[in-house]
Amino acid sequence: MDEMTRLRELRAGAPVPDRAALAPGRKRLTDAIEGRGRRTFRLRADWRIASLGAVVAITAAALVLTQVVGVQAPDPASPATVAGDLDLSSPAAALGQAADFLERQEVPPEPRADQWIYLREEDPYQEKQWKELPAEVRKKMDWSYLPDSWIPYDDKAAENDASDTDHQTARASYRIAAGLPEDPEALLAELRKVFPTGDGSNGAPEAENEHSFRALTVLLESYPLPPDALARMYRALATIEGVGVTDHLIRDATGRQVIAVTRAYDRNTRREILIDPVDYSYAGDREVVTRTHEVTGPKGTITIDHKRGDILREVARTKAAVVDAKGQKP
Repeated sequence: MDEMTRLRELRAGAPVPDRAALAPGRKRLTDAIEGRGRRTFRLRADWRIASLGAVVAITAAALVLTQVVGVQAPDPASPATVAGDLDLSSPAAALGQAADFLERQEVPPEPRADQWIYLREEDPYQEKQWKELPAEVRKKMDWSYLPDSWIPYDDKAAENDASDTDHQTARASYRIAAGLPEDPEALLAELRKVFPTGDGSNGAPEAENEHSFRALTVLLESYPLPPDALARMYRALATIEGVGVTDHLIRDATGRQVIAVTRAYDRNTRREILIDPVDYSYAGDREVVTRTHEVTGPKGTITIDHKRGDILREVARTKAAVVDAKGQKP
């Protein structure tokens, strides 16, 4: 029995992602194993797309399950005070406030073709797994936990890779964002064309709102984005059916207080897009259990309890900058 069939048995109760969602996950995993630079400007791989062995190993050890931490009343030194009075009463209020702020910012020049994008993205679960591996095992592996990455802004090789239709380079992402229309409906329609869904042959096709959310959040992960374009994206994000916002700041993987924009992934989990409450930049994402349930492997090999509030996956982007050379840090 192949790995994907076994994985479908493990997640039989969840919607099956279509080809558009599966392909980039497999490509990112292959890139990581072969030691290539991380491609951040594309569909983020779903944690469910890893091989069954990886899912079991990571879940058993890393899901020492973490409860969501809410911050109901920020102290005087909190980001909310720095950013002003945050309105988290609704997605329209929160994202509209972010858009108003971004529209007042000066648009910096587009990066040069010879520059690099530096990102630091911290993943405590992957880091824990890496550190717990015996040294002799780590030496034999072709990958390691590296929170720092450098991506060429003008990546011609990736831009000309016709085999991966879901990938967009840093430069392409910047220009796609800069050219987005003002009208939210038209903006979402454009992004659905840029990041197309599958034909349904590999699972149920995405509904329009699901597709819009995925496409927009793929571009949202790109860096840099013109502030006025990001403002248009936030206004459009607020119009997608099912999008919500927590009514308080939450703490991310590094302990920072951030805004969480949410949407259900399936009946058991939701995706949370994290936004910095000071400058409204993309700050990471995570997946949170919304309904207590069990996940059982093929033929009862392993059963894992997921409780409401458990965090299954989280990544915190703590730094992002345009630099002049690979290896350079701001």
